Amino acid sequence: MPTREPLYDLSTLDMDHVEIGIEEIRTVNLQRFEFEMLQGLLHFDKEAALAIGYRDLKEDEFWTRGHIPGRPVFPGVLQVETAAQTCSYIYRTCFEGASEGGFFGFAGMEEVRFTGSVVPGDRFLVVARARRMRRRLAIFETQGFVGGRQVFEGVVKGAQL
Repeated sequence: MPTREPLYDLSTLDMDHVEIGIEEIRTVNLQRFEFEMLQGLLHFDKEAALAIGYRDLKEDEFWTRGHIPGRPVFPGVLQVETAAQTCSYIYRTCFEGASEGGFFGFAGMEEVRFTGSVVPGDRFLVVARARRMRRRLAIFETQGFVGGRQVFEGVVKGAQL
């Protein structure tokens, strides 16, 4: 059961329109290969420092074989990583103090709750909104959704290193 109202009304979103694709994300975020969780943004509002990212989960993902055999579930830590990468994109494109080429890293999380499963075949959406962005610490509200149902929420913190 979600404890907060949705950060964005997903019913107004065109799920087939990718506003920012993987190639543009790669110019901002440094993760690659297995740890490139964020595949695209369906919505990006620079003024509001809000983004809606997604990951389409497939049967052959690196984690499916062992988490959990016979019933693969997208690990919560990877849900948080997807959210953190969405936050990183927001920080690097919205915060004027973000240094060119600098690394924006994960600094912590709070109030994290998982309220549903995410499995292969799902499109995992992450809504992230900056609460505060400073050079030493940025704080974001995040929520994850599958099929319009909230499955994750938490506060993600990041720092420019």
